[in-house]
Amino acid sequence: MKDAAKWMWKGQFSINYFVSCNSDSQSSPGPPLLLVHGFGASIPHWRRNIDTLAKNYTVYAVDLLGFGASDKPEGFSYTMEEWAQLILDFLDEVIQKPTVLIGNSVGSLACVIAASESSHALVRGLVLLNCSGGMNNKAIVDDWRIKLFLPLLWLIDFLLKQRAIASWIFERVKERDTLRNILLSVYGNKESVDEDLVEIIRGPACDEGALDAFVSIVTGPPGPNPVTLMPALSIPILVLWGDQDPFTPIDGPVGKYFSSLPSQLSNVSLCMLEGVGHCPHDDKPDLVHDNLLPWLASLAAS
Repeated sequence: MKDAAKWMWKGQFSINYFVSCNSDSQSSPGPPLLLVHGFGASIPHWRRNIDTLAKNYTVYAVDLLGFGASDKPEGFSYTMEEWAQLILDFLDEVIQKPTVLIGNSVGSLACVIAASESSHALVRGLVLLNCSGGMNNKAIVDDWRIKLFLPLLWLIDFLLKQRAIASWIFERVKERDTLRNILLSVYGNKESVDEDLVEIIRGPACDEGALDAFVSIVTGPPGPNPVTLMPALSIPILVLWGDQDPFTPIDGPVGKYFSSLPSQLSNVSLCMLEGVGHCPHDDKPDLVHDNLLPWLASLAAS
């Protein structure tokens, strides 16, 4: 069974989601899974994972507000906290079962925040694929690379708040060649950067409201830092990290922190993925599944 559906969040925002399962996964003792994409992505970014996971689990995937086929409301101020609340409300109203959250990049961070705020045990476990340090790079103030470019980041913020300039920049960013070059820079396996992937990113960027979302996310507050949230979580957590990630490099503050966690927290497992970039699930999906599926099976059996 595969279904695309719409869910009204807060009674006013249409949120696109997808559910997939087969007859075996419907009777599986394992928890349902919720896939949460990263910046600029959407449900189809899980194209290489859903069928594999749905063999044994009921799999949900959601387009966060501002992305994919979900609403992109005019003038909305996007924050990590709002996305985390969306996830919690989706668990409460749609899935209604303890769920494993699987997120990439800012989607990972939204899952961490949601798990830290969940008051009624709806989060069964967490899988973090190259978790970001914030909604944008202004969060990583203790990285010398970010310190070096911080004045440039603030200048970009200023320019993006000028509508004509923001529109010009956004039009350049969403050109196919530009997107392809960006994706090639963040993927370890260059063969995974195909025309379908370019369209997965480009299509929703052409929607009305996509520019507003882009500006709000890039210029907005970075949100809670995962370093302060992770120690309070006692649920099982699997961290999968591509070692060729230029956005959240393993030798940067966030990468170093997550790689140190298994020695500090007994509920955290780490798998370093060799030759993989910022989006491991699409970059080298087989490598992700080789680590993810045994962990999920162990979780289901516990």
